[in-house]
Amino acid sequence: MKQNEFQTAEVFVLSKSIDYASNAIVSKMVIKKPSGHATLFAFDAGEELSEHTSPFEALIQVIDGSAEVILFGQAFTVNAGESIILPGNVPHAVKAAERFKMLLTMIK
Repeated sequence: MKQNEFQTAEVFVLSKSIDYASNAIVSKMVIKKPSGHATLFAFDAGEELSEHTSPFEALIQVIDGSAEVILFGQAFTVNAGESIILPGNVPHAVKAAERFKMLLTMIK
């Protein structure tokens, strides 16, 4: 199995399926289909995705640590086990005050 591929009908633990890297954001595709995709991310403390927009709705599920998600100009703290929906075409950013892992599911 390649590092960036998950197998169908295979049980896995999201939080153990991706590792942190110093001073980096690591990503790993879980599933990619024409209707959308799901990607795991591991952010080291201090890393961020600067403000941007996407034409599609997305769901962030934090699976380890805590993230700061800026949406509508407001900062939301999203902890492990919590989620937030990002509407399409709305500027947003993601910041790591501490290390965290998330699953991003984008629906086209």
